[in-house]
Amino acid sequence: MVRTWARVGALALLWGSTFLWIELALRALTPVQVTLSRCVLGSATLLVACFVSGNRLPRGRAVWGHIVVAAFFCNALPFALFSLGQQTIDSGVAGVLNATTPLWTLLIGRERGATRLAGLVVGFVGVLLIFAPWQTTGSVGWGALAIVAAAVSYAIGFAYMGRKLVGRGIPTISLSAAQLVAATGLTALTLPAGGLAAIEVGPATLAGVLVLGVVATGITFHLTYRIIAAEGAANAATVGYLLPVVSVLLGVIVLDEPFSARVAAGMVVVLVGVALTRTQNLLRHGTAVAES
Repeated sequence: MVRTWARVGALALLWGSTFLWIELALRALTPVQVTLSRCVLGSATLLVACFVSGNRLPRGRAVWGHIVVAAFFCNALPFALFSLGQQTIDSGVAGVLNATTPLWTLLIGRERGATRLAGLVVGFVGVLLIFAPWQTTGSVGWGALAIVAAAVSYAIGFAYMGRKLVGRGIPTISLSAAQLVAATGLTALTLPAGGLAAIEVGPATLAGVLVLGVVATGITFHLTYRIIAAEGAANAATVGYLLPVVSVLLGVIVLDEPFSARVAAGMVVVLVGVALTRTQNLLRHGTAVAES
């Protein structure tokens, strides 16, 4: 259980910084270029890890067919939608909409239970308390639709990976590396749609792109795969509720941003909700599968 929570904490910390790195990358790159760069760097990172660990990429047309489908819904499409959405949407609203992923996963997936449902609802209430979207003025427009679509796409991808790819004797490092390779190929097809524009990348932007690709995409995605393999898609998705907690804490510690009683209450509610969802799952699932 300690290892499981450590893995969840690491995933939340890394995943929670993704929006920051995307915003930094968008200062110099187009959405297509941001998506492709994070796929290329993420896949390169996992390919090296795969071969260094003595594993190899999966074989077989059927397996690769499932990998391509999963790569579309869990990587290529949501990565592009987040880059597009962050061009126009307020970060608070984006955080709330991104945190709908666990709810969509529950609706799409097969994992049910009163405790999990209660945890998901409680967690979402906590997210609302943290971001207080009712304080946002103006129209959210198409950017909000892009973020919601990305959250739905993540849910579809998580459920598909849980049903078709994990638990079949293939190491998760091999699956995650192969899936990002497939996502790179899919994203490369979109290069004519703004991906060929000239760019000028400064040191800060380059550092942001590298962290986005290597850490927030490659390492984070492999950790996500491990949790899906060990505990199911619904529990992997609940990590999304921890992202606002991470982003708020980073803002307070690093940027000296204000911290209110409402935000503190929201963080407590989120943690309670996540604990509820994971308690039912830990009782049902024993040990992790497909360890690498």
